Amino acid sequence: MSARSVAQAIDSLRRGWPIAIRSDSGVLALLAIETGDAARLAAFDPRGIAPVLISSGRAATLKLANQAPAAAPECPVMVERVPWLDFDAATALADPQFDLLTPLKGPYRALSIDNRPAAAAALRLATLAGVLPAFFAIAGGSADQEISPADINDHEDAVRLTIAARAHLPVAGAESAEIVAFRTPEMPGEHIALLIGAPNGALPLVRLHSECLTGDVLGSLKCDCGPQLDAAIAAIAASGWGILLYLRQEGRGIGLINKLRAYALQDQGFDTVDANTRLGFAVDSRDFAVAARMLALLGQRSVRLLTNNPQKVAQLEAAGITVIERVPHKLPANPHNERYLATKRDRTGHEF
Repeated sequence: MSARSVAQAIDSLRRGWPIAIRSDSGVLALLAIETGDAARLAAFDPRGIAPVLISSGRAATLKLANQAPAAAPECPVMVERVPWLDFDAATALADPQFDLLTPLKGPYRALSIDNRPAAAAALRLATLAGVLPAFFAIAGGSADQEISPADINDHEDAVRLTIAARAHLPVAGAESAEIVAFRTPEMPGEHIALLIGAPNGALPLVRLHSECLTGDVLGSLKCDCGPQLDAAIAAIAASGWGILLYLRQEGRGIGLINKLRAYALQDQGFDTVDANTRLGFAVDSRDFAVAARMLALLGQRSVRLLTNNPQKVAQLEAAGITVIERVPHKLPANPHNERYLATKRDRTGHEF
């Protein structure tokens, strides 16, 4: 039931309904700025006193870094509510896409956070919901939907993932492939495994591929996702056998809408890392424990991993999957993704 309550809370955030998070430090009622409006704010906070909860990454762009302790981009910061900080001003505060339209913001003042566990859980929940991590927050408030940080852990527990269906699926480059779908009871979508070839006594070559609608389907040149997907299928087929895991982790875990916001910031000159943190998210929000669970359900505890990302190796091994070998997966750059690939190399530790 705790995981179910989180699924309902995520739905509430996306619909602009208030939620509350309870921790040992008390209850924090929250209204997401992205999906709210002035009327909902008036109903949620009729006295106009609710401060604004944002992330440390977003706070740094608002010149609040000198008032708040240095922290990871996804850590919480509470901004004092002042009379001029109405719903429209809060929207401009929350969304960095508007920074060039409204360059003169503030001054803002950071407040101490009495219920830090609930505040941190709120930002985490925003990432799961695919909305901007920015809220009006009332300490001691209430809402119809109330959850705890532990409930979020239950919702995200990869052990709850099960195989839902499987079937033969011929694909270009692997006509004898089998597709396997995985889900939990609350998931709105499914993770997918594509089994290519048949076990032959050798370790499988495995690729973890995060969903990228723009690259995989539309052929975007801003990233290398589409070519990586095609090349991974070809490499696994050439190796004899292996598994491609297609993970529903669009935009390194922040969702399609926020990824497009990050693209807009990149058009303004920010690289992919700074775009994510200016939005208020971690540099990479993905949790590859789900991939480890998928491999375990498929009976594979030791693999060769096709990746340039050492974090995938580290997270798989932390979740109980032995990575015997990291196999590089480098593809040529194009004029549109050269900077993106350089940022992955220089700022996120990818090994090309």
